[in-house]
Amino acid sequence: MNLEHLADRVEALLKGRGLDGYEIMAGSSRNLSIEVKERKVDTFKCSNPVGVSVRLLKGQGMGFSYSTSLDQADLDLMIDNALVGATTQSPDPDNDLPGPQVYPVIDGLFDPDLQGVAESDKVGRALELERLVLAADPRVKRVRKATYGENDYSVYLRNSRGVSGGYRGSSVSSSVVPIAEANGDSQMGWDFGFSARFADIDIARIAAGAVERAVGLLGARKIPSMRCPAVLDNHVATDILELLAPSFLAENVYKGKSLLAGKEGEHCFSSCLRIRDDGILAGGMATAPFDGEGVAQRNTLLVADGELKGFLYDTLYGRKMGRASTGNAARGGVKGLPHLGVTNFIIENGQTPASRLLDGIEQGILLTDVIGMHTANSISGDFSVGAAGYLVQNGAIVHPVKEIAISGNIMDLFRCVEQVGDDLRIFGAVSAPSLRVAALDVSGH
Repeated sequence: MNLEHLADRVEALLKGRGLDGYEIMAGSSRNLSIEVKERKVDTFKCSNPVGVSVRLLKGQGMGFSYSTSLDQADLDLMIDNALVGATTQSPDPDNDLPGPQVYPVIDGLFDPDLQGVAESDKVGRALELERLVLAADPRVKRVRKATYGENDYSVYLRNSRGVSGGYRGSSVSSSVVPIAEANGDSQMGWDFGFSARFADIDIARIAAGAVERAVGLLGARKIPSMRCPAVLDNHVATDILELLAPSFLAENVYKGKSLLAGKEGEHCFSSCLRIRDDGILAGGMATAPFDGEGVAQRNTLLVADGELKGFLYDTLYGRKMGRASTGNAARGGVKGLPHLGVTNFIIENGQTPASRLLDGIEQGILLTDVIGMHTANSISGDFSVGAAGYLVQNGAIVHPVKEIAISGNIMDLFRCVEQVGDDLRIFGAVSAPSLRVAALDVSGH
């Protein structure tokens, strides 16, 4: 599918419509999802969606519509529907479209060899992942699922202000969920791998990580409640950082829903921390030359040495707050309107080897999982969630722990960070290395 030609067709239909501006976004993808269970394929899904959408500016109104049918009549209907939206919604003087951009050149977004990989090899990858997990430790009794997934996608965007650009990318992933059992105890593990390239997924590493998480928690014991130093592994640190990320979005700042509103230039965080949103990060899950409205993505420093440097903007909230867009208009394909979101939102690697973060802790906790962090209050920053991990004494792991909860305020937690590990790992749009926190409230029995 030639997406630029599709945009030409839509643009021709917009002539004579009396518009004050327009945007055309076209996209196509080839998606494959495989799940195996008990040494056979349980799910095999393949799809090849294609579609186009328009945003139309008329006066101060912005209308949106999309179509997954490329028939002329359906494209006309899409435009009609967007015009109705533009003329009936509440006008906003800040509605606008971005102007011409210079896009960064990003290598490695697309794997040209992916289409040449046989489906049997892709199924084989999931089957081999399951086999490796079951063979790794006799306490692993079953695998809930082992997966392989891929997405080969193309995007093209054009607007009436002179924006024009397209790119092609690919993503490949595998994951596994083993169940370990011993002495009447059962624990679940998980791990995954992600890359733009089929050849770069290390299923042996994924299997080892998932098994380690499952068997490591067998024999967990209860502990008394305490306030103690805590090490958050990179997975837990990422879950907690996800709670903070919305506070950096200008929309939430503008609407008073951000923990950081009015604090630009203040030292809100530990001086150990540097936080950035890097839309051009090599190997990032959200890396792309431009965002959901055609603004060039970039590397935006948000926190340096504990000081809040700024926020993330799209065109709309940049205009409302007198700032330029930072390339943070997120978009879930042609069916979605652009909205403010993070790209690759990360805490930078620190200087401390992750293996040394426990050093000097007389009594504390190593957290490897939190349950329900998404239920915490992102506006107040308060959280109280279930957790799992290990008791630490004299700088060493003593035993796994169960039935604990952690609580506090996210801003207090990030002010109490005293060491940052060197093990940043990409988990999604938000990622972090392991963190050591001076004190955390842990509820036990």
